[in-house]
Amino acid sequence: MSSLNLDDFTDLIERPDGGVRRDAEARRERQVVPPGALGRLDDLGEWLAAAQSAVPVRAVERPRVVLFAGDHGVASLGVSARPAGSADELVRAVLDGATPVSVLARRLGVPVRVVDMALDCEPESLPDEVVQHRVRRGSGRIDVEDALTLEEAEAAFLAGVAVADEEADSGTDLVVLGDVSVGGTTAAAVLIAALCGTDASVVTGRGGRAIDDLAWMRKCAAVRDALRRARPVLGDQLQLLAAVGGADLAAITGFLLQSAARKTPVILDGVVSAACALVGQRVAFRAPDWWLAGQTSGEPAQAKAFDRMALEPLLDHGVTVGEGAGALLALPLVQAAAALAAELPESPESSEDPESSEDPEKE
Repeated sequence: MSSLNLDDFTDLIERPDGGVRRDAEARRERQVVPPGALGRLDDLGEWLAAAQSAVPVRAVERPRVVLFAGDHGVASLGVSARPAGSADELVRAVLDGATPVSVLARRLGVPVRVVDMALDCEPESLPDEVVQHRVRRGSGRIDVEDALTLEEAEAAFLAGVAVADEEADSGTDLVVLGDVSVGGTTAAAVLIAALCGTDASVVTGRGGRAIDDLAWMRKCAAVRDALRRARPVLGDQLQLLAAVGGADLAAITGFLLQSAARKTPVILDGVVSAACALVGQRVAFRAPDWWLAGQTSGEPAQAKAFDRMALEPLLDHGVTVGEGAGALLALPLVQAAAALAAELPESPESSEDPESSEDPEKE
């Protein structure tokens, strides 16, 4: 039995500062551009101010991309367009700067961190800073066996907590979160179907590299069989991650919850981070207030998870490549919202009679 008590996060996680958000809204009403004219950028600036407890909002100057990596045994069923056990090739491509997220991060000046949790390769083949948190080599085939032992799930979850602490302590002021996995979207679909009470066909998508109809049918069957194994442990989120998640998903869940506890905003990417966020919401209901949905990936399970958490994606560009690329595209939007909220001057009328804009009922 695990000694880790996830219920502690319910007390540790507070909502972003509501009073500061109201101050940010009042400041926005006094600026030269009419409220509402900037659309969702207004909401983003006010959300960020509340997350920072700062008015005017501070610029996002030290963002970081954090990618958790792992292989999933269920990929051996042919549910992915990539061969089972090949996620290490994707990781090497990220480290070599040869993937979309690498190119975008280089262009935006954002560092990328990769955390190996369960890659199916020798740890000596990757840099020490990548493999230092690894829990095991590959995760189990969730349609017939647990992805992890309970002890491994706890270790992976705590590794995610440790990474969140490392980022917060180093001054990271916003995280773009993603995954590098083969078979990860299948595990994510199972988690979301289990937590939303839906059938396999409703949540099963075609993955980052679209699979054909036969592979989709195999994926549906795997999700269906894993769902049968998930339902008996729905009341215990760590046990759920052990049964049908994986080391990377358990780590992402721990990372998300600890980031919320440390008041570090996070932009979610694809269906894997959405599934882990949904698990995190079950643990601590305030936690989603610290997260933004970066983009719509087209995965039906992602849309269902975001809807359950009342998170509206910032972008819909059809980016399915994964690895945090879609969420990273949303980062300049968040930075633009912060700049506009902080730097737009107040109108002369508000300077002459500030109470009129702050409290219309006094007129």
